[in-house]
Amino acid sequence: MMKKSLLSILIAGAFATPALAFEPFAVKDIRVEGIQRTEAGTVFGYLPVKVGETLTDEKAAQSIKALFATGFFKDVRIEVEKDVMVVVVQERPAIATINFVGLKEFDKDVIVKALKETGIADGRIFDRALLEKAEQELKRQYLTRGKYAANITTTVTPLERNRVGINFNIEEGVAAKIKQINLVGAKAFSEKELLSQFDLTTPGLMTWYTKNDQYSRQKLSADLEKLKSFYMNQGYLEFAVESTQVSISPDKQDVYITINVTEGERFQVTSVKMAGDFSVPEEELKKLVLVKPGDVFSRAKLNDTTKAISDRLGKEGYAFANVNAAPEIDKEKRKVAFTIFVDPGKRVYVRRVNVTGNTKTRDEVIRREMRQMEGGWYDADKVTASKQRIDRLGYFGDVAIETPAVPGTADQLDVNVNVTEKPTGNLMLGIGTSSTDKIILSGSIAQNNFMGSGNNVAIQVNSARSYRTYVFSYTNPYFTQDGVSQGFDIYHRTVNTTSTAIAAYSSASTGGAIRFGFPIGEKESIGLGLGIDSTSITTYDTSPQYYKDYVAKFGKSNLSVPVTLSWASDGKDSYFFPTRGTFQKAAIEIAMPGGDLTYYRASYQLQHFIPLNTKFTLMLNGEVGYAEGYGDSGLPFFKNFYAGGIGSVRGYKASSLGPITRDSNGTEYRIGGNRRVIGNAELLWGLPGMEKSFRMGWFFDAGQVYGDNGNDSSSGLRYSTGVSASWISPIGPLKFSIGRPLNKQESDKSESFQFQMGTTF
Repeated sequence: MMKKSLLSILIAGAFATPALAFEPFAVKDIRVEGIQRTEAGTVFGYLPVKVGETLTDEKAAQSIKALFATGFFKDVRIEVEKDVMVVVVQERPAIATINFVGLKEFDKDVIVKALKETGIADGRIFDRALLEKAEQELKRQYLTRGKYAANITTTVTPLERNRVGINFNIEEGVAAKIKQINLVGAKAFSEKELLSQFDLTTPGLMTWYTKNDQYSRQKLSADLEKLKSFYMNQGYLEFAVESTQVSISPDKQDVYITINVTEGERFQVTSVKMAGDFSVPEEELKKLVLVKPGDVFSRAKLNDTTKAISDRLGKEGYAFANVNAAPEIDKEKRKVAFTIFVDPGKRVYVRRVNVTGNTKTRDEVIRREMRQMEGGWYDADKVTASKQRIDRLGYFGDVAIETPAVPGTADQLDVNVNVTEKPTGNLMLGIGTSSTDKIILSGSIAQNNFMGSGNNVAIQVNSARSYRTYVFSYTNPYFTQDGVSQGFDIYHRTVNTTSTAIAAYSSASTGGAIRFGFPIGEKESIGLGLGIDSTSITTYDTSPQYYKDYVAKFGKSNLSVPVTLSWASDGKDSYFFPTRGTFQKAAIEIAMPGGDLTYYRASYQLQHFIPLNTKFTLMLNGEVGYAEGYGDSGLPFFKNFYAGGIGSVRGYKASSLGPITRDSNGTEYRIGGNRRVIGNAELLWGLPGMEKSFRMGWFFDAGQVYGDNGNDSSSGLRYSTGVSASWISPIGPLKFSIGRPLNKQESDKSESFQFQMGTTF
């Protein structure tokens, strides 16, 4: 059968005017040829011509254009066979496989996902234009990592059934390093001081880890903003970055950065006025102004001022307050005056508190931590406190709070609390180590959020060379609606000091306690506990006579009824790695009359964290303890205080400070004492990129234990210094220190390297 070709159009000339014309005719049928994967119905759906309609030159051209626009075909022709319209197509191949050779810098799954977003994925129609676009994007990603020499070659291999395989052959090369950063136009400050504001730097000791010696446009933009803030905070109100040039060496290994700046003049503040609607007394708001007349201009102080005023208005319910500072600049005199405009807007109250994301935890467990109530005036501080309290529960991986305005109102908002739950059950079997006890075997079954109730149930087991502990604990943090907690513990502990620096004895204690906690403030609480304890003591030939005399007088087994009273105030901003805030705790344990033993132990701890800047925190810690017997009972020797090692004075062997005794062979042993004093000062900083899991420190420790029995080894404190590290590792918390005693005496026992891994109870 003869076919007359009307149009034969390739991609390059798909929409050109056809070379041959034909007389319009009524289409009796439409046939599609050349399709393999595409359904004929899909082709019919894109055609502007239907059976029974008249086919013209214009409609033929429109048909070809429409089919090309689908992206399914690389060639389209329309032929006529009598009154039948024949659509002949050549399909584009489908992508069968995507392979990478030499890909190391990026995770393969991430790259595959990114390519899919550009249209390159298994099963998709192959389009070379999209492939070239994807190749350029991949090259750009390597440039962001500083790998300017990266070379990417793509190979497209035809496969059976009109498919192709795509191979990305990658030569990543090495990352280019910043060779030099030049500041042009900077005169007021030294280049060293200015470059210290930058994250980007030339290669140094830690840049192998931080990658800060690799150029990044985002990092440079952030550094330029830091540079601007530095100048602005020093009074240079008109400081500007004129231009930046980034060049790379011919071998693509070195990067040179040149920054041109204009410093301008240094400005002094002449006056600060306030204007607007003062819903809070103006005198109270003026106290929040940090910028004073006569001061050198500081943008940081000005921003802190506007934020403090906004926050203060937020406490009164003005959630959408607008506070702006307008400058009046006198360039000739280099003076600037500010007017702070205050627009509190309407006072807003909370319509509803919505909780979402809690698939297991009951709503009431979250809502009882809320300090912002429904129907009350909005209070920014209460919203922040609510988020912190929910986060401290430890039940959620993420806590987010939003305060959107209620549509159609100007004085209402909702507080939306969205949580992401994480597993709160914990089954742990592990091995820990410490420099004192060598191997610590531990196991625990704990559920911190038992059946979504917020209650804690735990079974803990620990075994080491010098002790063994079995504990069952239960805690209900909201025993009453007012937040009174209630819990109990049942335990069995054994201690054997024959392998430690402590004088030889062993003990076995079995007991239990019930405890209550009473909140007396947002950060303060009082604890009250009542317990019963039965302890058996065994002495040895090498035990001090002091121990033997005590056992002979009071017996090998003793029953005590301890009552504990404590007060705690926790204002730290983080449980594991705080950077600011104060923690205090005072506690006393009294063994009441009615038991075999009557004694008391009192202690007080004060800990303060001071942020020196964004990287360094100074920790100051002080502890004192005092214990004594009363009535017919002296202080049991196994209730003595000890010091030395991690947790007190590092650099000295654990429990090695304080009074000593000697056996018949002249071997010295520590017996502890009834008085203890500890002081620590530590400069802390996080490891870049691991601030939430790893922290290092440089410490200065001081401490001593004093007692009335045995020989007091010193009348003065012991001092030490060194470096420390704390790591919340996947296998448990790890602490270690390298310490050096500063005033070691002959009888003291030093230990430079000390570590502890695993949790002890």
